[in-house]
Amino acid sequence: MDFKELVIRNRSFRRFDASHRIDRQTLVELVELARCTASAANIQPIRYILSVEPETNAKIFDCLAWAAYLKDWPGPEPSERPTAYMILLIDQTLTKDWWCDDGIAAQTILLGAVDKGLGGCMLGAVNREKLRAELGIADQYKIRLVLALGKPSETVLIEDLQPGQNIRYWRDDQGVHHVPKRKIDDLILP
Repeated sequence: MDFKELVIRNRSFRRFDASHRIDRQTLVELVELARCTASAANIQPIRYILSVEPETNAKIFDCLAWAAYLKDWPGPEPSERPTAYMILLIDQTLTKDWWCDDGIAAQTILLGAVDKGLGGCMLGAVNREKLRAELGIADQYKIRLVLALGKPSETVLIEDLQPGQNIRYWRDDQGVHHVPKRKIDDLILP
């Protein structure tokens, strides 16, 4: 697929085929992609916790909030949960100012996942204290975000935002996830 198709297919998936297991080596390959990306002052402060084990995945899942705009949806059912997670951490012994390294790395990982036939969701709504305690994460690491990964089991559509339409994503009666995006002419200033 060309790059634009890769970007369009890289949606925030929140429902997955829980029977499709991801192995640790796949996660290592995705971190390898992120390792090669730009880093502010080349400090490279990001560290990763990789999880493919159901017991650890369950601990991580319990620390996440899934879709702020879908008020009545507590997150994926057990049969729709991700089968892998990456926790992106900042090693604060290296820097207190990581600029946007985590965003660059996370987007690269998600694009790599799509290229492998997978999908994911970048989650910032994390109970960090609980996650730190559950996984024994040392205090030197700032928990930035969690990537949920798996084989998507939902359809996510990008649609042009219409005048007066709300920017909030939503699901229709068939469970299709709709994501309104501002039109290109609304983004580029004259």
